[in-house]
Order: sequence, then structure tokens, then C-alpha cells
Amino acid sequence: MKLYKNILFALLLTGGFSCSKFLDVVPDNTMRLENIFQKKEDAWNALAKVYSYMPADDNTHNTSWLLGDEWIGRLDLNDVTGNVHGIRIMRGLQSKSSPQLGYWSGSNGGTPLYQGIRQCDVFLQNIDRVNDMTESDRNDWKAQVKMMKAYYVFQLIRYYGPVVLPTKMATPESSKEELFIPRSKVEDCFKYVLDLMDEAIPQLKERANENDLGQIDKMIALAIKAKVLLFRASPFYNGNREYFGDFVDSDGKPFFPMEYDREKWKQAIDAINAAIVSAEGNGHGLYTYQKQPYLYDSAAFRLNGDKMKTLYDLRMVICDPWNKEVVWGFSNLNYYGQGEIAHATNIRLPVGYGDGVTNSATFSWQWLAATYQMAERYYTKNGLPLDEDRTFDMNLKYEQLTTPGESDPEYNQLRGFMQPGAETINLYMNREPRFYANLGITGGFWRAHTVRINTKMFANSDGGFNSSVNATDYLTTGIGVQKMVHPESMSGAWQRTIKFPYPLIRMADLYLMKAEALNEYTGPSSEVYNEINKIRRRAGIPDVETVWADPSLTRDPGKHLTKEGLRDIILYERSIELAFEGQHYWDMIRQKRAPAAFSAPVWGWTVTGADAKTFFNLEVKQQRKFTITDCLWPIDLNEMNTNGRLIQNPGW
Repeated sequence: MKLYKNILFALLLTGGFSCSKFLDVVPDNTMRLENIFQKKEDAWNALAKVYSYMPADDNTHNTSWLLGDEWIGRLDLNDVTGNVHGIRIMRGLQSKSSPQLGYWSGSNGGTPLYQGIRQCDVFLQNIDRVNDMTESDRNDWKAQVKMMKAYYVFQLIRYYGPVVLPTKMATPESSKEELFIPRSKVEDCFKYVLDLMDEAIPQLKERANENDLGQIDKMIALAIKAKVLLFRASPFYNGNREYFGDFVDSDGKPFFPMEYDREKWKQAIDAINAAIVSAEGNGHGLYTYQKQPYLYDSAAFRLNGDKMKTLYDLRMVICDPWNKEVVWGFSNLNYYGQGEIAHATNIRLPVGYGDGVTNSATFSWQWLAATYQMAERYYTKNGLPLDEDRTFDMNLKYEQLTTPGESDPEYNQLRGFMQPGAETINLYMNREPRFYANLGITGGFWRAHTVRINTKMFANSDGGFNSSVNATDYLTTGIGVQKMVHPESMSGAWQRTIKFPYPLIRMADLYLMKAEALNEYTGPSSEVYNEINKIRRRAGIPDVETVWADPSLTRDPGKHLTKEGLRDIILYERSIELAFEGQHYWDMIRQKRAPAAFSAPVWGWTVTGADAKTFFNLEVKQQRKFTITDCLWPIDLNEMNTNGRLIQNPGW
């Protein structure tokens, strides 16, 4: 399996080999930097060190994927400052004295990206000293490091806006002016990133070897460049006079471009097209499940085959390791430890299912839940938002019902999606397949621990709050997320789990990026619809222009015919297809919608309820606070005190 062929590189990245930390050693009279780069093996370790600074987005407490309104952790962690940093930010608990996920200097779960950038400079300055490697390998490794340096600067731009550009590596001989550098204009920061990428891309291998998956090759680099140009063209970074008209440097000049430049979308389109051509030319495309279904779903496949095939396509797209949809995956995994998003979301194995480790908390924490907002966000079966679909009665969404029985002919269309004769509500019925593939709901199924669990989510039931097992580990909204859990992942030991690369860029993202960029540049067209429909057809829902033109289905017929309406549709499609993958937060930031989107409280069901009547009652679980100030994160106060030429972000 490709995942395990990459273990060597992953171990180097995670410190599995002690030599991966050699660059932390301060050279003394017997150890000189030039001696460290004598052999190819040394250079390989230094290359691994460069990659080791990638933000740990697989790790529950340190991931940026918890930013936004999709996730909520168990409530007893709310006041523990060392945990779930992403959610703390969404609660309005960011600060300049102790930044959460501080990527500038590495505080509170944040990777110190400027240290990573320096590691890139050390590598580039010394790689030519190595004698026992080919010029081809040397050029490829240099290009990888240049791409990583550009990627780290891009990450800093996303979080902080204008950054200090690493144009020259500091040395003990550096002057004060060379050490203490002011922040550059946002447009100059993007230019620095793109120039470095353009310098690197021609020198990269077209595709990394199977043993090196996760390392940057030309295909990945083109996708990263496309993402950078999408951000550069987006309203937050392109003419954002509304937010940052008065955010100026020491000369009184704005840090952000004040005038909107439509042509930036054309540059993004060209880059996205190049990325798609490269990926498709290398065998990548939308994932579909090609293996035999699990035995517990054999009857459902026999009687509800087409819908079950769609369900499996969607259920496995993330957790089937290194599948063809993954353009770039995060492979810096800790193979032996727990703490990944997958571990925090997987529910315990209830009593009576198979031969697994029943109700073990190890690798099955059962406390990272979906917000109620996500239960509403998914489309109806018609591929429309709940409040846009004329066939869905919003006034009856909480009405309780019992699904058809096993022998009822009406149950066949629900096989594999909902349990027979189960208590549930209208909100959970007649939804699109991604709803059932991604979430864990009352009356549905949870595929993990090599079995299919009949989730109820009521207190003392399968998937629900159970104080006799663990009074603190529970899904606080009563809604689970199984999207990140491999169906064969179990509890008890690392050998019983299935690891996979967390997707940083996948094909669905690229197709929807293209749709967005085309719409922004030229407006609605059949080409834009085609890109969206690639995703919708895999998801088992009607084409976008079909449903949005049908007045018998939509309350807003023709919405797809205007640039503004289609923009909403594309962003909504991204919020569902890329749900829980760390994309929605940035989409809302890019389009200047984050303050409005993320200031609502998080709601959820009453998890102590033991039946439908007492469970299906909404209550506020957590207050959220997100303002324009939160769109740019604070620079650590220690950094501000050290470098007097830094200007703090607005509001901090």
C-alpha cells in the first residue's frame, strides 16, 4: 500500500530517526555547518527537516481545520488553554500576549514558520557542498525547498496579511537593519511567493516516486501555485478598502491593495487550468470506490445498488489512502500515537458489535462533533439548500417519525442509509448522499471498527452520552463526523488503526476553484456549470442549472444566471464537498464573509435525552465571536517588542 511505502520519509519528518534533529545542534569548534552537508544522506535528513515545519493539521488540538463553524469539541475542554486551539480562536479567545496557533513565532500549537523558512535557507545555502548526489537530484531537492519556503510564506500571508519577507538569511555578522525588517505590502508578499514558485517549478520532477509521496513534485507545485493565485484574486486580498483602508505602513501607504484588479482572476484561471491538466495527465481525477463492499452492506448493495455505490464513493474519498483524488496529502503522520482528527471523531465500539475492543477510548475519543449548522447545511436530495427547496417544509423539520420497517417496500431506497424502524426526525430524511456519508446521526449508520453501528445518539445508546462508560467523552451536539474515520479503524492500539494522508489539495477542490475563478472573471457559463456538475454528479444530485432553473423545486429560480447568485452557489457547494477539511474557513475569509458567518452560537441536541422526545431539543452549546479584527491574527507581543519596526495588525 502506498501509505506504508512512505513510512521512511514520514518517520524522518516526525523525528522517528534521531538524525532528523541534527540541525537543531549549534555548531561548536568540532562541528561546522559545512561538515553537516557532506553526504547525500545528510542532505536527505535536512530535506526532511524542512518538511517537518508543515503545520500539524492532522492533530486535533493543533489543527487549523477546527477554524470556522463546522466543529465543536467536548465542552469540558472549553477552559483548558492547551487544547483545541482552533475552536478557542472561534470563541474570540485570540490574544497578542499568547496567540493561539501562533504560526509567526510558534506559540500555542502553531508551527514556527519563520524557523521553517530559515531551515529552507540553511538547506539552499549548503546543498551544493554535497558531492555524492547527481545534479538532477540536487536541482530537484533545491526546487522542493524553494517551494516549501514559498508555501510557508503563503501560510503566513493567509494568517497575518503583510509579512516580513525572508529575502536574505541572517548571520552573526548581520547588521541591525538586516535583522529587524519591516512588513512588506501584501501584493509584494504574493509576488515574492509566486516568483519563488516560478523559479522552482521547472526544476521539479513531474511526479515523485511512490516511496516519496507527500514530497512536492511539479504536479503538486502547480496546484499550490493555483491556490495562491486564487487567494490573491479574492476580495480579501484584492482591493480590500472596506476592511483595511486605514491599515498603513510607516510611510502612510496601505498594506493591502486598494483597487480591485479583475485580471488577477484570469491569472488564477490559467494557473488552475495548468494544475488540472497536469493532475489529470498523471492519472488523477475524482475518486470512485472500486473495491468490493463490506460484507455488512452486501444486502444494501443488492437492493439499493446505485445509491450505495454513490455512498461508498463519498464515504471513502478521504480515508482511502493515496487515492487518485489526492493531489497533495499531509504525510507527516505519527504512526504510533493518537491525537488525529480521526481519533477524536471516531465513536466507541458499543457492546455487542463484533470482536473489537468495546468502548475503549484509545484511538476512539468520541468527543469531536459536528455543529448543528452542518446538519442543516447539507443539501436536500434535490441538490438544494433546505430553505431554497420548495419540497422541504422548514416548519416540519423537527417533526419526529419512524423509518419504514425492514420488510416494507418503501425501505429499499433507504437501505444502507437509514436503519429500519428507527426513531428520527424529518431533518434527517430525504437529504443528499453526502449527508449520510459524512455525518453520524440518529437512525443512521456509523461504519468503523470493521462493523456497521446502528447509531441512535440518545443517552446510553450507541454513539450517545453514557456516564457509566465515560462522563466526559461524548459528542456534545449529538451529531458525529465519520468522514475522517476509515471503516476498518479500531481502538486499543496503533496497529488497529488505518492511517491516511489528510488532503491538502484534492481534485474536487481544483474543479470548484476553476468554477469560482471563471465565474468571477466572465460570469455564469456552461463551462462554469460543467465544473460544478462534476462534483454534483459524483455526489448523486442533479446538475446545478437543472434544479436552479426549476420553479417547482427552487424558491429562487434563475439564481445561477447572475455572477452574484452563482458565487453563492459555488461557495455553498464548496462548503459541503470540502466540509471538515479546513477549507470553509478560508473561503469565508477570502470572500469577506467570515465575520457574518462565524459569529452565531453553536447549537446542538440535548445529549442527555434518552429518547427522541427528550433528545431532539436544540440548545446553545457554545457562544462564538468573530469580527473583522479576527480575520488577521495578532503578532506575538514578544516579537513586537523585539522588532520595533513591526506594525501590529489592526485591532490588536
